[in-house]
Amino acid sequence: MSPLTSVPVSEHSAGQMDWATPFLQGQREAVREHYDRLAEQREKWFSQNAYYYEKVTEFLRFAVEPNRRVLQVGCQTGFLLEAMQPSYGVGIDVSSRMVEVASKLRPAFRFERQDPEQLCLQEIFDYVLVSGVHNIVDVQAAFLKLRELCRPHSRVLVFGYSYLWQPLIKFAEKVGWKVPEPVPNWLSAEDIQNLLALSGFETVKTYGLFLLPVGIPGLSFLLNRVLARLPFFRRLCFLYVVIARPQVKEAVSDATVSVIVPCKNESDNIEAAVQRIPEMGAGTEIIFCDDRSTDGTAEEVRRCQVAYPQRRIKLVEGPGICKALNVWKGFNAAEGEILMILDADLTTIPEELPYFYRALIEGCGEFINGSRMVYPMEGQAMRGLNILGNTFFGWAFTFLLGQRIKDTLCGTKALWRRDYERLARFHGTWGVTDRWGDYELLFGAARLHLKIVDLPVHYMERRYGETKMTKRFRNAWIMLRMCRSALVKLKFI
Repeated sequence: MSPLTSVPVSEHSAGQMDWATPFLQGQREAVREHYDRLAEQREKWFSQNAYYYEKVTEFLRFAVEPNRRVLQVGCQTGFLLEAMQPSYGVGIDVSSRMVEVASKLRPAFRFERQDPEQLCLQEIFDYVLVSGVHNIVDVQAAFLKLRELCRPHSRVLVFGYSYLWQPLIKFAEKVGWKVPEPVPNWLSAEDIQNLLALSGFETVKTYGLFLLPVGIPGLSFLLNRVLARLPFFRRLCFLYVVIARPQVKEAVSDATVSVIVPCKNESDNIEAAVQRIPEMGAGTEIIFCDDRSTDGTAEEVRRCQVAYPQRRIKLVEGPGICKALNVWKGFNAAEGEILMILDADLTTIPEELPYFYRALIEGCGEFINGSRMVYPMEGQAMRGLNILGNTFFGWAFTFLLGQRIKDTLCGTKALWRRDYERLARFHGTWGVTDRWGDYELLFGAARLHLKIVDLPVHYMERRYGETKMTKRFRNAWIMLRMCRSALVKLKFI
């Protein structure tokens, strides 16, 4: 439960006022009557502005997973609800005529006439699209109602027009280029983020769409797919989209954990890993993924299974191709609700794994990424050239993912298994083979708009064995190619 929802506000909540003031009631009735008049002609505007709605549809299919439970607030005729390809779709609108038209055109979905501020649905949704925030009289009251319809993993997408475009929007409406709208609210993206925070949500990412909301060959691509993705120009876009998640603790107070330990020729570190990995939550299993070792690593794991019967130890045979495929084998064999990765060299210390567990359980984030670039490192744990490379790629990933990333190659990471199962479908889709798996996981988490959180860890020198991170320049070239691919797939959408 968020701090706000614990406050007794029922007696004076905006959603319970019955809109006593004539001013607010008049605004709401004006919006309703306006869209009643537009209902029969609304579909033609979609075809007349084909470029704009085609790009909006592309964005929604990027941001919203198909076959999920979806609610659209301000659904109008259901055009965008249908575009999101939900397994179960509900649309609500203030206009009775819009609801009638939507029900006739798209009978596969459910449409209801409801006011967002007094929303009454006894259901839970994976995605909620608020596509007409400028027409909601009391936005915070609406967001508080939406909060009741969300689970921890739900995402809320709020579309809004930039107030910088107000003169051009009014002009376009007058000359018939844009559907007329009452637009009582001119809210900036920052206003929406603040109202979401006040209603128990946390912003994950904000997008800017359209420096040119019409299709002109060449020019539209340059402005909308390239310049609109850059920090300064993004603030000038016609449309913004704020994506947020409920700011709550997980529904469970305890969870089972699987610690995946990828290893290749790490026999001297196996027993130390068994001894040092803490028991966490409702139970912890340790999964050693032996990637065709030649030094007796698998035999050492089997010895530890006998020597430490109180620990749940599994041995998984890796494909002997690369670390990423080895880790995926471990993930697929895991039974825990939380998945963690700990490199077998133990250079990031196992005793800090409970920090990752706590960050997930308490809802601080949904993808916890270890960062070695905060605390002082022991001796020569990381060479100077590697530090420079990690610093550069940390900056690049912060830009690409829209969330702060300081260390992209730390082997210690944690996420919910349910989220891994969702992002696993993106494996191998980034154009370049990721031999380590770190980029696949980070890109996939960003693609699902999971909240990524850096967690500082201490970085020690390796005690036994040899590092597998060799051929630094070749590896850096592969990383650059993956960044280029992510630039296209995550940024220039």
